[in-house]
Amino acid sequence: MTVVFALLFYAASIVFVAGLGYRIYRFAKAPAPLKIPTTPAPVTEAGVVLRLFREVVFFESLFKATKWTWIFSWAFHMGLFLVLARHLRYFTDPVWTPVELIQFIGKYASIAMVVGLAGLWGRRFLVDRVRYISAPSDHLMLILLLLIGLSGMTMTFVAHTDIVLVKAFFRGLMTFHLNPLPADPFLIIHLLLVAILMIVFPFSKLLHAPGIFFSPTRNQVDNPREKRHVAAWARKLEET
Repeated sequence: MTVVFALLFYAASIVFVAGLGYRIYRFAKAPAPLKIPTTPAPVTEAGVVLRLFREVVFFESLFKATKWTWIFSWAFHMGLFLVLARHLRYFTDPVWTPVELIQFIGKYASIAMVVGLAGLWGRRFLVDRVRYISAPSDHLMLILLLLIGLSGMTMTFVAHTDIVLVKAFFRGLMTFHLNPLPADPFLIIHLLLVAILMIVFPFSKLLHAPGIFFSPTRNQVDNPREKRHVAAWARKLEET
């Protein structure tokens, strides 16, 4: 089992890093021939940075659009952020001080994460316009995330696993040295689901995470009168 999961996580990591890197490269190379920032838009680059910060941290546009979706979405994403930050203890030795400080709150952030996911999934059944555009992959992705959260919460609040051995396993993977993985059924399910998520992430709608930084409606300065906007490919044509 240790060898199987070691190979699985090596493969998942390669797919995740290579796939995500390739998609980010495609995002960066995608032409933006028009100046199309969503108004009211900032007129300076500093304003664009501030706008992206508010979008990433506070989900500003979603808050203005629909409050219930914002509540569930923000709860899920902030809970996920704290849970992931808490998991850094399995990869660092000694554990970083900020990671130690968030262990308690990160433990209960998993509840907010699961509640947020449940609300977002329920929205795809209860809101007509959202149900109409929901594809099977949308439901499967939410189910996958829910199962990851629930299996993790089970190990935290119900059936504890040997976290010392878990840390030794992942620290060993980082140095290509295999340490035994605990034969805990909930841990096995949890890790299997995480590996699946890593593999499908670069090919799913979850790419909105890095994609927001490349959205021309968010990352462009609203200065069409002050400065002519010329796409990179058009600039090359002009030079020739």
